[in-house]
Amino acid sequence: MPTFTAFTTLTDKTKAEALGEALERLVPEPYGVGVFEVEDGTGVWEVGGYFIEAPDEAGLALLGMAFDAKPFVVSELPETDWVAHVRRELAPVEAGRFFVYGAHDADKVPADCEPLLIEAAMAFGTGHHGTTLGCLKALDKLVEQGFHAKSCIDVGCGTAVLAMAAARIWPENVRASDIDQQAVDVAEANVKANNLEGRVTCLEAAGFAHDDIEAAAPYDLVFANILMAPLIGLAPDMAEFLAPEGYAILSGILNEQADDVIRVYAENGIKLISRDEITEWTTLILQKSA
Repeated sequence: MPTFTAFTTLTDKTKAEALGEALERLVPEPYGVGVFEVEDGTGVWEVGGYFIEAPDEAGLALLGMAFDAKPFVVSELPETDWVAHVRRELAPVEAGRFFVYGAHDADKVPADCEPLLIEAAMAFGTGHHGTTLGCLKALDKLVEQGFHAKSCIDVGCGTAVLAMAAARIWPENVRASDIDQQAVDVAEANVKANNLEGRVTCLEAAGFAHDDIEAAAPYDLVFANILMAPLIGLAPDMAEFLAPEGYAILSGILNEQADDVIRVYAENGIKLISRDEITEWTTLILQKSA
């Protein structure tokens, strides 16, 4: 049975949220409604609904005009086995010594790699996105240079794939934090699936704001694969919690945003070591001054 989506965009957060609430009252009503800020720094908000029967396009048009939004774009989705589709499309990822895979590809894991089992349906951070891939490559690069982080944290961990990668190569306990408890639950499930219980500690925290995180500082290595705005906001705390000569691996940065992030971190005593672009995303390796 086909289903339907309806999406529009606008530039006012308050109106976007109000439009989302109004969309929920449309008849036939949507099965789900989402209101999201587009992650490109433009201030554009996207409002969308998912329908199990054809939506009222006249009603959608009136809602769009009432809230100064662009006309809704309605799409019919064919019946799809999404699990099978994802498994077909999401091939394993190699990033240096790391091999990120789903359970359906367990027979493809090479003998001479550091395996990381991540199910694509769990959360953002499977290794296929340019940001996660860039961070894994950056970690591999530091290890190749002989670096050993005795204290490490993954801030905004999502699936905890980066924290688990660090735990695969170093014996010390690694911390993984996220502001969202659901992400923390996912991270803990992934840690268990990779037999890394007791090696990675998953915590709900905003940035470094947690007693356990603060007690373990300073950190030789900090991962932060989030977005430009929170990365910039994190810079002063990064300068406080990063050890002298410690490294920060940052991503979630569009290529055109990288110079701004580099500048702010340099102002906080954390200098650029290298940058790598994968599609439209940049990953940075930075180092705190001695």
